[in-house]
This record gives sequence, structure tokens and C-alpha cells, in this order.
Amino acid sequence: MADETTSTPSTEQQQTSAPAPRPSGPRPPRPAGGPGGPGGPGGRKFFRRKKVCKFCTEKIEAISYRDVRLLQGFVAERGKIVPRRLTGVCTRHQRRLSQAIKQSRNIALLAFATRY
Repeated sequence: MADETTSTPSTEQQQTSAPAPRPSGPRPPRPAGGPGGPGGPGGRKFFRRKKVCKFCTEKIEAISYRDVRLLQGFVAERGKIVPRRLTGVCTRHQRRLSQAIKQSRNIALLAFATRY
């Protein structure tokens, strides 16, 4: 008789673990700064200008390894060559630029890396 009056723990767990029903209707708007970001769904805050190759606009044909001042603008503080997506240089000039930087490093006009 004691078995009949007490409930089993498995039935109690099943009843309490059921999720609460969701309220029907439209969802409330998401706060700004979520996955869509501020400024609308997938939009940016500001207009980003397309980067244009400095060498093409100034019609510079040859990139000399001796022009250290020019090359330093395309080398990061730690000594790494800055990628195209950051500088906006076209593919052809990026290849020539990296060759010039490497040549100027080999003859010690540019440093390979900075000292700590």
C-alpha cells in the first residue's frame, strides 16, 4: 500500500523539467550591438572608402629598394610587411613592394625586426 500512495521520483522529474511555453506573437526588437551590430541588420556605422593603390594614383612605375622612407610606410613597427587589405596597394605593386623591402633588409637599409 505504501507503494500506491507515494509517487515515483521519475514522474516528478519529468513534470518539473518541462520547459515553460513561449509567449506567442512577434519577438521584441534586439538591443543594438548584437550579432547584427549597430546601424541596422548587417549595416555599418560609417561608409568605408575603397582603398586605392598609392603607386597607381601617383604613377610610380619602379619601387626602389634604396627609397627607405617610402618603404618604411609599408613596414609595421615590429618589422612585418603590412598586408594589401590594410594598405590598399594593388597586387602587382604589393609584390614589387615586398621584393624591395626584402632587398633593402638584406643590405641593412631596413631592419628585419625591432629590438625589445
